[in-house]
Amino acid sequence: MKLKVLGSSSAGNCYILENDSEALILEAGVKFAEVQRALNFNINKIAGCLSSHIHSDHSRAIKDFLQYAIPVYVSKEHKQDSGITSEKLIAVEPNSQIEIADFSVIPFNVPHDVPCLGFLINHKESGVILFLTDCYYCPKRFLTLNNILIEVNYRMDILDENTRNGRISAVQRNRTLQSHMSYDTCIKTLLANDLRAVNNIVLIHLSNSNSHAQQEFKEGIRKATGKTVHIADSGLELSFNKTPF
Repeated sequence: MKLKVLGSSSAGNCYILENDSEALILEAGVKFAEVQRALNFNINKIAGCLSSHIHSDHSRAIKDFLQYAIPVYVSKEHKQDSGITSEKLIAVEPNSQIEIADFSVIPFNVPHDVPCLGFLINHKESGVILFLTDCYYCPKRFLTLNNILIEVNYRMDILDENTRNGRISAVQRNRTLQSHMSYDTCIKTLLANDLRAVNNIVLIHLSNSNSHAQQEFKEGIRKATGKTVHIADSGLELSFNKTPF
């Protein structure tokens, strides 16, 4: 299994889990043409798309996926609020397993400022993948994980300094606290789970102004977990297998 990152920021989020015969898209927040190019225009291999919530940086291309009869899985609130009536826009039940080709997916609710889902994804090649974005904490723990994509949006001291300096407003600061995961919460979330079999931790949805990704976040989380840590820069491709071999 291979992971491809097409975008991981407020400008647009999209990740591809892909092998030779099938692909699962995580988030529809970039132009569909970018997805097509990343798959060498073989969109027939797309088994489906998961969208965590309705904000445009995670959902703006949903109609394009539906136009090509690609099923998109969302929360029931997301489907209702979208106004889209396509039968290919599928509302999922939290904590109920769905099958998408050879991928088994369990969606679960996470706290954001709109209804939002995390996803536990299982495939025989990748093992169990945790996908967690746009939430200020994770209400669940997981016994067995092999690969993780997790938001680490900001660090509190950087956020407060930016607020004092007027780079962001108090309103923006407070919204961030109630909608995105901090560096400290990310570490606590990781350490609350069973990391023994984890091969990769990929840090996603970092704020451009409230984080120090390469300098501190990546190294700090590596030291805290003892695991291989990556930053989800656009264009990143890496093996996302159940074992490191």
